[in-house]
Amino acid sequence: MKSIFLISFLFLMSIVSFAQEATVTQEELTKYATAMDSINEMSAEVKEMITELVRDNKVVTAARYNEISKIIADETKLAEAKATPEEVAFVKELAVKRDSATVQINAAVQSLAKDYVGASTFNKVRKALSADAELKSKYDALMAELAKDNPGTK
Repeated sequence: MKSIFLISFLFLMSIVSFAQEATVTQEELTKYATAMDSINEMSAEVKEMITELVRDNKVVTAARYNEISKIIADETKLAEAKATPEEVAFVKELAVKRDSATVQINAAVQSLAKDYVGASTFNKVRKALSADAELKSKYDALMAELAKDNPGTK
């Protein structure tokens, strides 16, 4: 009888500790949202940089850039599209800049997840957001509030 009680008690304690571990605090959610907002800002800055570079160049129109960027790795399609060497060079140059910025954003994501939020907390919150609609709603509201001071959202 004692062993059944002990097993039941241990089982109950493991459920309680799992539930506590899975609970996301407001502080954890706020840190996660702050990190994600920073990442969103960095991504928006890269997009704006690319948009400005395309808009301000004299080599290729925005529509032509979009067309060529989709086929940049396919020489046959580039020839069919009659892409000039200048257009190809411009699109490739922008790809290098975009890729460099993407590497920086990925490093920032890793740093924020590890150093600011904490890797286990970051993963816990991310997982909880996909499983808990109420938490997701709180997160969305927090993100909307944080986005108010982001460039381009005023």
